[in-house]
Amino acid sequence: MKKFIFFLFLGGIFNLSWAQEDEDNLIQFSGVVVTMDSLSPVPFATIMVQNTSRGTISDYYGYFSFVAQPNDTLIFSSIGFRDSKFVVPNNLEGNRYSLIHSMLQDTVELEEVDIYPWPTPAQFKEAFLALNLPDDDIEIMRKNLNPDLMADKAAAMPMNGSLNYKWQNQQRTNQLYFAGQYRPNNLLNPIAWAQFIKAWKRGDFKKKD
Repeated sequence: MKKFIFFLFLGGIFNLSWAQEDEDNLIQFSGVVVTMDSLSPVPFATIMVQNTSRGTISDYYGYFSFVAQPNDTLIFSSIGFRDSKFVVPNNLEGNRYSLIHSMLQDTVELEEVDIYPWPTPAQFKEAFLALNLPDDDIEIMRKNLNPDLMADKAAAMPMNGSLNYKWQNQQRTNQLYFAGQYRPNNLLNPIAWAQFIKAWKRGDFKKKD
């Protein structure tokens, strides 16, 4: 029992000294990732220690900071840039190190892709031969300027900033126009009733196909 306690005590001392030695080797590694040509920050770049799961990501301004060890090989990677490496020096004085790391922009060229609305050339040929194109430009103009088609496009088109501004000013003008009084009620307005009866006779309220 005494021997077991003795070896347990020696093991605790060894672990404590090893942990203290490992802690002394830790370095607060900080820096900024920039582009090589314009020195602009590279946001959200990945900085990983090679062959480990330790690392970090730079912020919007390219700044990063994490705990590293001497002789660690750091891999810098980011979309649109070539991967680069940096080895943490092992002869540092102190436990802090700062770095400005530059990355070279890289252009990735993708192969040309042709997209067709038909899955096979035979179906494309069949559809092309079945086209019924008008003979004159006037017929094309009439179809493009069809009132129903133009009305549908106008209804589906969102308002831009200028129209929204005018609409908002019109709403404020209407509120100020009736400020301090009740709005008129068309339920007792004979002119409104006459317009309603005429619209009803014309069939404006019938369901349209």
